[in-house]
Amino acid sequence: MENGLAFIGAGRMAGAMVRGILRKGSWEAGQIACTSAADGTAEALAGETGISCTYDLGQLLSGAGWIILACKPQQLSQLSAELGRLGRGKLVLSILAGTTIERLAAVFPGAANIVRCMPNTPGMIGAGITAFSPRSPLSSEEERDVRNILEALGEVVAMPEERLNAVTGVSGSGPAYVFEFVAALRDGGIAAGLDPDTAYKLALKTVQGAAALLQAVPESPETHRDWVSSPGGTTLAGLAVMEQAAFRKTLEETVLAATRRARELSES
Repeated sequence: MENGLAFIGAGRMAGAMVRGILRKGSWEAGQIACTSAADGTAEALAGETGISCTYDLGQLLSGAGWIILACKPQQLSQLSAELGRLGRGKLVLSILAGTTIERLAAVFPGAANIVRCMPNTPGMIGAGITAFSPRSPLSSEEERDVRNILEALGEVVAMPEERLNAVTGVSGSGPAYVFEFVAALRDGGIAAGLDPDTAYKLALKTVQGAAALLQAVPESPETHRDWVSSPGGTTLAGLAVMEQAAFRKTLEETVLAATRRARELSES
């Protein structure tokens, strides 16, 4: 498995990465192995995708160029000390939330390089965006590998590590804010007299369509908003309520709260 990928963790995000990598053809199934807790997830992922699974760390890392940390962040401290020894000279890519490069380096003191990443849940369908930050500058080959791994989840952006907490507040936690907005828009429709199924369909398709329009027509959100807002019309009546409720300030404070919590977790 020369320059292969060894996944520590085989849950939803790991599965999305493996499926995307195989779909892109960046690595073949025979070059990828995984392990997990003894809960059947590794066997399930291997059975679905054709990659190998093992609980033997030596076998897992044999021939692997990259160790992909995709377990739960709290499991990092439970990883065998043998992993650090076996990982000497290898490259480590981590999607563990709130886990700094410094902490990762303590587990993998002999790693050739360490890359910390912040993906988000739309990555499970290839529609995510992931920010990454390496401990030291990546070679052209290493950066190619990082992008090939992470583009399995969607778009990729390089970022200094000190900005990853803000990334967490915007795109890492952001899907939950969008889900809450859709739920609120649905509930508003129900309050206005729609049945729940219709209200949800209208809310969901409106958010999907608005996001697609923003991407297709590269004007600012404010410009798109103004195009919808006729003087004295219905949209301005609704926007006035949002302004009175300090909608923008509330969302700004939401992002800042998530960013602060990400910083606290990184420092704990």
